[in-house]
Amino acid sequence: MSPEAVYTLIIVALLVIGLLSNRVGTDTAMLGALTLLIVGGAVDLTSAISGFADPSILTIACLFVVATGLNETGAMGVLAQRMLGRPKTLAGAQIRLMAPVAVMSAFMNNTPIVAMYLPIVQDWSRRLRLSPSRLFMPLSFAAIMGGACTLIGTSTNLAINQLYVGYVEGLAVPAEQLTEAEQVIAQGLTQMGIERPSTLKQFWWMAIIGVPAAIVGIAFIAVAGRWLLPERITPDAEGAEGRQYTVALTVEPTSPIVGKSIEDAGLRQLPGLFLSEIERQADIIPAVSPEVIVQAGDRLVFVGVVESVVDLMKIKGLVPATDQVTKIEANRRDRTIVEAVISHTSPLIRMSVRQSQFRTRYNAAIIAVHRGGQRLAGKIGDITLQAGDTLLLSTHHGFIEAFRNSGDFYLVSSVASAQNVRHERAWLALSILGLLVALLTIPGKFIFGVINLLPGVDLPARDIHPLIAAMLCAMLMVYTRCTTGSQARRSINWQVLIVIAAALGIGKAMDQSGAAGFIAEGVFGALDLGNHAMLLVFALLTSIFCQLVTNKGAAVLMFPIAMAIAADAGVNPEPYVLTLMVMAACSFMTPVGFVTNLMVAGPGGYRFSDYMRLGVPLTLIVAALATLIAPAAFPFNPQ
Repeated sequence: MSPEAVYTLIIVALLVIGLLSNRVGTDTAMLGALTLLIVGGAVDLTSAISGFADPSILTIACLFVVATGLNETGAMGVLAQRMLGRPKTLAGAQIRLMAPVAVMSAFMNNTPIVAMYLPIVQDWSRRLRLSPSRLFMPLSFAAIMGGACTLIGTSTNLAINQLYVGYVEGLAVPAEQLTEAEQVIAQGLTQMGIERPSTLKQFWWMAIIGVPAAIVGIAFIAVAGRWLLPERITPDAEGAEGRQYTVALTVEPTSPIVGKSIEDAGLRQLPGLFLSEIERQADIIPAVSPEVIVQAGDRLVFVGVVESVVDLMKIKGLVPATDQVTKIEANRRDRTIVEAVISHTSPLIRMSVRQSQFRTRYNAAIIAVHRGGQRLAGKIGDITLQAGDTLLLSTHHGFIEAFRNSGDFYLVSSVASAQNVRHERAWLALSILGLLVALLTIPGKFIFGVINLLPGVDLPARDIHPLIAAMLCAMLMVYTRCTTGSQARRSINWQVLIVIAAALGIGKAMDQSGAAGFIAEGVFGALDLGNHAMLLVFALLTSIFCQLVTNKGAAVLMFPIAMAIAADAGVNPEPYVLTLMVMAACSFMTPVGFVTNLMVAGPGGYRFSDYMRLGVPLTLIVAALATLIAPAAFPFNPQ
């Protein structure tokens, strides 16, 4: 083993130790390791930084923007609410939850899907009187399994796919440009008929394993969940605490809830919120029955905590009853919800809301008022303001900066996730997602053939690169105002991009230094196993490595090892590539193994061992399926 290989293995070992210590960020650790490898001469500078210009990195960034457009327009929320329903059993609830989540996760990043579903599932579990800990882990696992079904399901798939495409293309150059070892590998791939996968194949080939794994995994969770999923939070222990407001909302004529009962409209048994009365013309309906039919123009009076009030205002066709909201000098999409506490020196004290001309003075509308542990009912305009009153305001994004240090208020703070939802553009966001899937799945020759039917158009037929498709759809999300440019920039998870880009450079170092070849020959070669057994061992080690470090970084680091194992055995590398994609994407065994696992850990009240109880058997199931299906679909020796 060369000194460069020894040095590389030492740096990688230090990287793993650093990540396990949790004392350094994943992106910082990856960049530090890459820097040391460059300084030590284990990899040349061009190869080391090539990951930062890799098409997969830019593609992932664009997909974050596409996901934001879907979230901002409420497209995902509409699909979620319609698919959940009211199942009668725990297994039925888990299936109704997991199936749509897995499908959606196959076509967009799974992190925003889980973020969007968290409050929905919290609410849903209360209505069904189920412990949320029986639902949150299945939510995360379903999103993970769905992400393993297509190229764009998770950033790990994109990174590994691009690595493999580059690997095959790199061996397709004249023989004199390759090393002796590379010539042998290139000759073997040629004899086996292995060539650059088409765009259609790149998008769907992981589905050969991912779809069966998702189906079997969902069925396993539904059957074994009652024994393996703990009830960490009882249904009765979820009562919402915090400031409560009385909020009146008007039902617009175009609202989809018009003509539905309170029950069917989803307005009953809301978490931390209840419908106290309905004002309909001159009548008042108290103690509202779930069978009451919602009519256009109804004034619905709710009582609840601020987070639930914000979620309520995202329902299409429900708007604050006060007409002052429509007079705010800001576009609807630029409005947000803010809480402000009136100071003892404020000119608003002892004035009614109507007398204070609040909207004219602050360009904000008061939606509700909370005072000293009591919620204030009645017409907003008639409330006389006092020092210490907490106001719930609908205003513009600049309100906080403008009045943070004003003597009129003690405290001004934004309410998380309070931006207005662009319901009217949900269909447009879904259409753009459909366009993305079409561009990635339909052969380029067919697409350009249709375009060339137009008079005077003669474009060369070619496959559409995933990056081009993602860039086009991301720009469409912004230009059609499904999201704004500033929101698109904020949506990009730069830490994920840095981790993958740095890991690509570290992978290059393992390949160039010979460290990957040493592991393949010295470690896996010593096992002296058959092809299927070797693939199973590789699958399990990949999963374990993903629990130790970030799954994206681990996947990229395992890629050169997979290629070296296939080359050493003289077999088709595609079963290893697919297995690597699926096992890296399906990280179930620890809360830190995948970001969605971490997202549900707190709300579900889970312990570290809870993930092992369900995650270990699920991992073994996926590994077994990968070992059986991958070689069957892409034989080790195709000829």
